[in-house]
Amino acid sequence: MEYDVVIGLEVHSELKTNSKVFCSCKNEFGGEPNTHCCPVCIGLPGALPIPNKEAVKMTIKAGLAVGSKINDIAIFERKNYFYPDLAKAYQISQAVRPICVGGGVEIEDANGQKKFIRLNRIHLEEDAGKLIHNPKIGGTMIDYNRGGVPLIEIVSEADMSSAEEAVAYLAKLRNILQYIEVSDCKMEQGSLRCDVNISLKPKGSSVLGVRAEMKNLNSFRSVTRAIEYEIKRQSRLLDEGEEVVQETKRCDDAINRSFSQRRKEDAQDYRYFPDPDLLPFRIERSLVEEVKKTMPKLREEKIRDYVDNLGLSEYDASVLTNDLNLVKYFDKVISYFNKPKFVCNFILTTLLKKVKEEDEADLVVPISAENFANLLSMYESGQISQAICRELFDEIWETNEDCKKLVEERGLKQNNNEDEIKVMVEALINEFPQSVADYKAGNTKALSFFIGQLMKRTQGKANAQIASKLIKDILDK
Repeated sequence: MEYDVVIGLEVHSELKTNSKVFCSCKNEFGGEPNTHCCPVCIGLPGALPIPNKEAVKMTIKAGLAVGSKINDIAIFERKNYFYPDLAKAYQISQAVRPICVGGGVEIEDANGQKKFIRLNRIHLEEDAGKLIHNPKIGGTMIDYNRGGVPLIEIVSEADMSSAEEAVAYLAKLRNILQYIEVSDCKMEQGSLRCDVNISLKPKGSSVLGVRAEMKNLNSFRSVTRAIEYEIKRQSRLLDEGEEVVQETKRCDDAINRSFSQRRKEDAQDYRYFPDPDLLPFRIERSLVEEVKKTMPKLREEKIRDYVDNLGLSEYDASVLTNDLNLVKYFDKVISYFNKPKFVCNFILTTLLKKVKEEDEADLVVPISAENFANLLSMYESGQISQAICRELFDEIWETNEDCKKLVEERGLKQNNNEDEIKVMVEALINEFPQSVADYKAGNTKALSFFIGQLMKRTQGKANAQIASKLIKDILDK
């Protein structure tokens, strides 16, 4: 039987506040276990939570970026579930009156087809602690440092129908959250992760199937694998006439399998009720307007800016704006060396290749923007050759040494003296008569041979363009 796939995502993103959401503990990744804790975030009797205004503002900012309606009144509620990573056995969250309602994001598939994914809500809650399973001691340890970290949960409608769409949606959300700078979105650190809800229904049917939920996926690859595995699993069950159970599942990437953790709860099972320690709060329109004024340009606006004002192509601007760190770096480089097209071309062809080789989850360029600008300026003006530029780039990637100083100390400036190059070219042509004969017989590769020999003997300092023209002029006579 053929099935329609129905997917919805719950995306969890930790906010970049200085302190936790209901106490003054430091909001910082890592640290010695259980050192960023206090009576409030571990829920000791008598400890009272106080909402973090900056976390509320960041939640509003996220809502504005995706077109959500900002509620006038928001309520914090207790979501009761008994897990060891929540010290007080409940989570302060939002159910009935979240801060943001509705909205959506537009995604684009590999064929350029656009699709609008609706959002149900964005609410603010506290993160849970972290369980550390230790087989050496035969038990589980708990680190409560993450407990109480401000977390927004972005809940989509079930508008996606494939792993590709889910990943495109997650990537778009990640991009938006990075651009508005409310989260660092470091998936490998868990500051951006998602739960995937998926069900199958007979093709064309309006009746939804029973859904399963895959928890805490923290990479695009994990999301893809989890969805593809679950589609196969549910299809097999339905084809064999078996029942799909509503449950929460854990995915194991190493063996590409999922395992049931528990039967999936519905909202009533969590027994939500207003937190008696936190009164409903009014979100003044003046606060929303204040947040609106801080909204930066999103990716689409940056693309238009680069195309219209800097003369970049649509494709180059799209690649460049995929990551906010790269956007910031590019903007800083061209503030020192105002040749946007030249800088962009080197970044896309050389710098991104180096980033990919490093295989880091987050894009980090270890060369200062000023040093990189100086390197490109020397290359563009002909002070150094392309070969020297690439060699220096690889070196300063590791050291960030001053490229100007290296060029001076090592005598790496390019030789642009046509008369001097001509003497060397004539000597080479006399030295390799067979290559001359090959060229005259129609073997154009001989031209590259002479250029290679010249660059080798001058250690890459001869101007290759001047040399190429001279060699061709002499051989064509």
